[in-house]
Amino acid sequence: MKLLRRAALGLAFGLVAGGAVAQELPKSMRIIVPFPPGGTTDILARYVAQELNAKYGISVIVDNRAGASGTVGSEVVARSPADGAVLLLTATHHVINPGLFSKLPYDTKAEFSPVALIATAPNALVVNKDFPVKDVAELIALAKKEPGKLSFGSAGTGGANHLSGELFKQMAGVDIVHVPYKGAAPAMNDLVAGHIPIMFDTLPTVIPNAKSGKLRVLAVTSKERAPSLPDVPTLDEAGVKGFEATAWFGLYMPKVTDPAVYNRLVTAVAGILEDPALAEKFASQGVAAGKVSGEAFRKFVDAEIDKWGVVVKTAKIPQE
Repeated sequence: MKLLRRAALGLAFGLVAGGAVAQELPKSMRIIVPFPPGGTTDILARYVAQELNAKYGISVIVDNRAGASGTVGSEVVARSPADGAVLLLTATHHVINPGLFSKLPYDTKAEFSPVALIATAPNALVVNKDFPVKDVAELIALAKKEPGKLSFGSAGTGGANHLSGELFKQMAGVDIVHVPYKGAAPAMNDLVAGHIPIMFDTLPTVIPNAKSGKLRVLAVTSKERAPSLPDVPTLDEAGVKGFEATAWFGLYMPKVTDPAVYNRLVTAVAGILEDPALAEKFASQGVAAGKVSGEAFRKFVDAEIDKWGVVVKTAKIPQE
């Protein structure tokens, strides 16, 4: 009986707390996704929308505004009132674009207030099954022995997987030629067929091909090992010390004008990210729920903008 009373009290407290937060948030929200429907960013936004509705009774619409590597939808948010009613849920492109574009229609650092890291997904360094290296050390040794002769594929110039490869080149001190494709699928097809030997790609694509023996996974790009590949080392563990290049998804609002609005939103989003049910939904998409919000997330975002700006400049990728 005591346990039941405690559970009931806990539930009641949660409902009261959730109700209090909901009263201080807009009754309706719009989450702008700067990519087409059906992709991972869009799916995550819809999960977040469902949770905000279920937990706080907020009516949330997901609005897809694709174009120009995510800048079209992002500009809509930058120009919206900072009352919490219009939010942006976008991917790593948001922090890479300042380095890729000579001019953006907004200042990424100054015109957005980062709310929370919604989800993260490590990439993996993979090679064709017949490529004659068994680990990262052998790959680096071969690349140094034959500079400019090896190549790695990506979904296109300036994408997260391309820049993971550029960061690897810079930190490992190797010369490997980048081969851009029009999408991750054709790049992976050529890797499996042996037309290119190396690639960085997301785990949902990598794992099925690895299980079928079509490729070998040498390392993951996150700080910690991936639960879905527990026997695969991180690049840091494999000798490229300090390497980290994860795909991640963040929630933003326009530049804060009222800190109280921002703080309430941070609290609300942090609350839904703690829900085990949401974590299960995210896992089905190959991502893990984020654990960073508010000021800590802002610092993370600013550091990522600086980091990828240096990578783009060092790799001499032409600005658009």
